[in-house]
Formats: sequence, C-alpha cells, structure tokens
Amino acid sequence: MAEKDISKLMEKQDKIRNIAIAAHIDHGKTTFSDNLLLGAGMMSSETAGKQRVLDFHEDEASRGITIDSASISMIHKVEGENYLINLIDTPGHVDFGGDVTRAMRAVDGCVILSCAVEGVMPQTETVVRQALKELVKPVLFINKVDRLIKEVKLTPEEMQAKFVKIIDHVNQLIKNIAPTEYKNKWQVGVAEGTVAFGSAFHNWALSFPYMKAKGITFKEVIDSYQGTDEEIKEKVKVLAKKAPLHEVVLNMVIRNHPNPVDAQKYRIPKIWHGDIDSEVGKSLSKCDSAGMPVFVPIKIVIEKHAGEVAGGRLFSGTIKQGDELYMNMAKRKVRVQQVSVYKGAQRVIVDKVNAGNIVGIIGLKDVFTGETVSGEQIEPFEAIKHLFEAVVTKSITVKKAADLPKMVEVLKQIAKEDPSIKIEINEQTGESLMSGMGELHLEIIENRIKTEKGLEVQTSPPIVVYRETVSKESEAVEGRSPNKHNSFFIMIEPLEDNIYEAIKSGDLAEGRVKKKSPELATKLSELGWSGDTIRNVKEIYKGNVFLDETRGEVHIGEVIEMILDAFEMVVDSGPLAHEPCTKMKLSLMDIKLHEDAIHRGPAQVYPAVRESIKGAMKKAKAELLEPLQIHLIEFPNKFLGAITKLIGGKRGQMIDVKQEEANAEVKAKIPVAEMIGWSNDLRSSTEGRGVSSLVDQLFERVPAGLQTDIIRKIRERKGLSENQ
Repeated sequence: MAEKDISKLMEKQDKIRNIAIAAHIDHGKTTFSDNLLLGAGMMSSETAGKQRVLDFHEDEASRGITIDSASISMIHKVEGENYLINLIDTPGHVDFGGDVTRAMRAVDGCVILSCAVEGVMPQTETVVRQALKELVKPVLFINKVDRLIKEVKLTPEEMQAKFVKIIDHVNQLIKNIAPTEYKNKWQVGVAEGTVAFGSAFHNWALSFPYMKAKGITFKEVIDSYQGTDEEIKEKVKVLAKKAPLHEVVLNMVIRNHPNPVDAQKYRIPKIWHGDIDSEVGKSLSKCDSAGMPVFVPIKIVIEKHAGEVAGGRLFSGTIKQGDELYMNMAKRKVRVQQVSVYKGAQRVIVDKVNAGNIVGIIGLKDVFTGETVSGEQIEPFEAIKHLFEAVVTKSITVKKAADLPKMVEVLKQIAKEDPSIKIEINEQTGESLMSGMGELHLEIIENRIKTEKGLEVQTSPPIVVYRETVSKESEAVEGRSPNKHNSFFIMIEPLEDNIYEAIKSGDLAEGRVKKKSPELATKLSELGWSGDTIRNVKEIYKGNVFLDETRGEVHIGEVIEMILDAFEMVVDSGPLAHEPCTKMKLSLMDIKLHEDAIHRGPAQVYPAVRESIKGAMKKAKAELLEPLQIHLIEFPNKFLGAITKLIGGKRGQMIDVKQEEANAEVKAKIPVAEMIGWSNDLRSSTEGRGVSSLVDQLFERVPAGLQTDIIRKIRERKGLSENQ
C-alpha cells in the first residue's frame, strides 16, 4: 500500500470510513484488528493474531491488554472501488475507559465485538453506551465461534439460538440507549448484513450477504472443525482463504457505516453546541475541506524524535505545514510543524490533510485531548465526559531529590497522554498525587514511569478519595470579612437528586452562568425548578449549584466573581477533611458591603464567604460520602460460599445472584476503601477462576460509626491541625 494511494483517497470523502472497535477485555479485539491489517496487506499472514501490531507500548504487548488507542488506516476494494478505512483500536479494560469515549468522538461507526461463548458483557455495554451517546452507528461481530463448535460442541440449531440471544441483547441495548429517532433505525440483524460472525484467531468470518454471494453454508464451517488436529488445521486454513475475515468485515463496514459527510450532518448538532447556521457551523455539518479548519485531538502520543503527536479527527477545513491554528481551551495560537496520516502504527508525513480524516499533527504545543483546535476562535466541542470519576489516589515521590524536576515534567506528560488520570503536583513537599479509576490503572501508569521514562519512583499504598456533602437544610449563616465591614449570608441544602443526575450525565453543563442561557433554563424547568430560581443560578461546579438570591444589591456585580471563586475553593476542599464537596445547593441570601471598593477586595471577600459556607455546612450536618463500586463477579458455582464471605468481609452487599449450570454471577456493591488488593483476594478465593468487572460507581454515606474515625485518619494523613 503506497503512501500516495492514501493521500489520494483522503480527498474522496465519500470513500472514507472512520471506525472503532468496541469490546470487552479479552474478547479478541487486537487479534481481530491485526487480521484486518493483514488482509489490507499491512503485515505477514503467519504472525497475525500473535503479533499485535496495534499494541505498540511495551507494557501492552507484555500484559496482553491494549491500552493506547492508535489509529491505523487501510485500503480496501469493494466492487472495484478503493475505500480508505481509518480504524481506531480502543481498550476494553474498564480502567482505561477514558480512551474509549475519546475514540468515539473521532469515528462515525463502530464494530461491536462480542464473544460467542460469553455473550455481551458489562464492559461491552459501557462502550456501546459511549458510542451511542456520540451518535456512532453500530454493527456487530460475534467472535470466537470456533470455541462454540470445538469446546461447547453445540449443534447448528443451538448455535443459532445462541447468536439470536446475543443479537437481541445488543438490540435491546440500542433500544434503551439510542436517541429516539435511531432506536429502530440502528437495530442490527443477520438478514440486513449488519451482523457477521467468525473467529479472529483462525482468521475467517461470514455474513449473510457474503454467504449468499459466495455460496458458503454454515455446515461447511462446522465440518472444518471435524477430524484430527492436523486435518482441522488444514481445513481451517482453507476456510480462511474462502471467507477471509478482513473481506467480510470491511465489506460490512463500507456498506453499513456512513462516510464522514453523511455522518457529520447528524452528529455535529449532537457533539458541537455552537451556532449551526454560522459559517463554521455550516462547514462542520458539511465536512467541508474548503471551510475553516477544526480539529479535535483524541490521543496524544509522545514519540522519541518527533515529540508530541496529536492524533485526532479533522472535522472541517484543510491543514498543512506552517498553518497557524488557535487552541480554544488553552486560548493561544500555535503553528503546525508537520501533518501526517497513519499507515498501520506508522505515521506517514504528507503535504496536507483534509476534512473527514483521522490525522496526526505535530506542533500543537502542550495540547490536551478533547481540545478544539481551529483556524480562529470558535465554540469548543463540549468537554468529553467519561462515565466514571477517578476515585483511587496514590502519592508518588522520587527516590533521589535531584530527579524532582524530571518527575514534575513526566507527570505533566502523563496527565496529557491519559486525561482520565488526575495529577496534583506539590512542588514544595516534592510529594505529588495521582488519581485514577482503579488500582490496575495506577499500577500501569506507575510501571510506565519506571520503564519508559526511566524514573525511579516510590508510591504510597492507594488512598481512597471521599466526598463531603450536607444532609439537611441550614439557616443563613453569616460570614464576616477580616476588617468586619462586609458580611455574607449563605444557606445550604442538599441538591435535588434529578438535578444532580443531570449534571453528572452531562445534560446540565458545568460552568459559570454569565448571561441568560435559554438551554439551561429549559433544562432546569423540565427538571421542575421555577423561573425565579433558574434566574438566580450563577454557577454549576462539580455537582454543586450556587444561587444568588439577593434583591437589589447595587454592588453585587463587582463581588459576584470573587464569591464564586471562594465557593469553588470550598467545593475543592471541604470543612470536614479537605475532601471535594458534592451535591449541595448554596444560596446567597443577603450581603452587606462597605461602600468603598478598596475595602471589599479579594482579601476581604474570600475569607468571609468561606467562613459563611463552612458555617452553613456544619449547620446542615456535613457528612462524608465514600465511593462504592458495583462489580459483576463471575466464577464457577462451587465458589459461591467463598465469594459471599469475601464480599461480606469487605462491607459489601450482594445485589443480585444468578446461577447457570456450572457458573454463577454475583452483582455486589463494595466500598472502594475495602477494594484495595481486590484482584488478589478474588483470585485466591476462586483459585484464579473468578473475574470481576466494574459496572457502575456511586457515592454513599459512610456508616455513622466509622465517620469520625475516617475523618481523623484523613486529617492526620494530610497533616491538618484542629482549626484548619
């Protein structure tokens, strides 16, 4: 495949397909993508399935988990026409779900990969949910069919029933999650050709249209797996020649997934909240190469020689070397040093790249994933939301003090490469905190620092991040400024559940409310707030809402920004144990200000507002919330007793137990504080045969008996004195 073919095809937008593969861990995703690459002539046929071209970080190949979504492009011929397929490989491991959400922003179609034996797993559901949220059209591939024939030994009728069950499950998901107009339109089905099945390991696949066109029957497949091992090996090779995986799957993709021009018509209004009728709005919805360049990076890879390469989707315009672009969230201009497309995991430098493609750009200094990079300032694409927050923190220090500056650099790099990791750097103490979604997530990052960045670091045992909130309404509490001339009266109550859910799901955007926002108003009135209350909303921040209920205060305009700053400070570090606050509704009831502006500056306002909020939280019975995770645990039946004991010992609750012939699955809610060392405990309780996957995460009240103790421990760990 020559580079010039790619750059030629890049300009024919109707011949482009941008797709991602979404699946559960170990359902064969990387093997599947290797075989697609192989078919497109990108690697040798013997090594496919073992080679894992896409796993190009060293620890991915050794752990056998795909961690970085890398983009690859392939050329595929259908009916004499060449098509360019840009494929993003996504991780299926839940600790890396952040990459998945980002990958979905850049593609228009996804192949849901499900294992024929295990069916649709919670992880697959999470990924499908992300895809549908970004209006990405799904097709289904049922993998590991060879295992159904060889290991489970099902008859053709039983196999059909098994397939139907998986297809129904996926369709049910699409029905539940997809927006109304796509619920039925995007259902997958065998007859429609939106479902294919096969074995990525043995490199064959079938779909209904392909079987009809080539006259292959399902019986042939089953026959290929009869006989001695040697015979089977030969027969399967013949099958892979007759029905090669890449051909069947890529045909399905080209026929059923939209090209960027068609997709952006309906996707842009959903993922971009600017004015669709403006110039840039039109050029985005038309995917117009002549329009203003708009690029959204979804993955930043640091290459040894080239530095930071931002890989992402060019939604409109053309970008070439030397162009000046504007980064909307960082609010600064940058100059493009190089543009490239992908060929497998290699970057190929080209003269220019145009709309509708997935490209790599060098020269966007300190860019973050999810940034909006454009010709001039525009409304950014909304912040990419990931479903789970980071709840486990480790403190990280260097062994040699001389390495401290290097560590600060490395941590900043990591925060960029993986935005679902939160990094707090404390340059005074040399101790920095990194938070992720689970132990494995942090372990892998820690390994990366040691091996790739060559830094000797020490980490503390994992620390759990709690939240603070209130449980009842307080009266208005006065906070006075140090000079005693300014007073602020603030009351606090718990935020209504439905509003909190809307903020968490991203339906209510966070941020300060500068001018009247009609979207916010309609959303809040749907959720049951009255017009007066809505007019008073001044800021939504980390799941808390701040209202200004003062009447006729002349100088409120001068101090409101400072009041909101102080509100954010308290939310970031609450009164009980300096943990983040959540789910509170604060109302500023009254203010008394000094008439002279010089006596009501930040040094007076901040302490007063903080004192008022903290006082009100005490009156409203401030409480600690702890993170709980709902896990789905699967294991052989005989370990049910051991698992019940394990969950009980971790203050967990069993929500649901299902038993099939040999296997059982348990849904359990377990506090994250007790989950440290979970994977080891689970292995030892089930002789290594249990697997658990994260289904959901929520915060609940810490049991009353434990609260004082936990607060004391956190305060000691943070070195806080009595009155801080």
